[in-house]
Amino acid sequence: QVQLVESGGGLVQTGGSLRLSCAASGTVFSTASMGWYRQAPGKQRELVATVTSGGATNYADSVKGRFTISRDNTTNTVFLQMNSLKPEDTAVYYCYVRQVFGGPRSWGQGTQVSVSS
Repeated sequence: QVQLVESGGGLVQTGGSLRLSCAASGTVFSTASMGWYRQAPGKQRELVATVTSGGATNYADSVKGRFTISRDNTTNTVFLQMNSLKPEDTAVYYCYVRQVFGGPRSWGQGTQVSVSS
């Protein structure tokens, strides 16, 4: 069983930056993909960014060019660098680990990101 602990959320002004971290403990397979989703009040959870075990990345159109996902396989940690933040980025951000393609995700507890206008 993988456990995920997120950190780095907070309150920032429009145009500011935040860096989220998510450390996975337990056994993380070499095939595991990692990533971030977010959920704003009254909205469904949506994909933000993913990174495969090989380092390939994928981003939601709304964050391309502003957010960067990366991972450290030695510590099983995934990061989300968020620049040029907008009020519409306000949400609870959840990290996940997916051990094998098509398998279930393990989720973190979520971290709040709030962007003031």
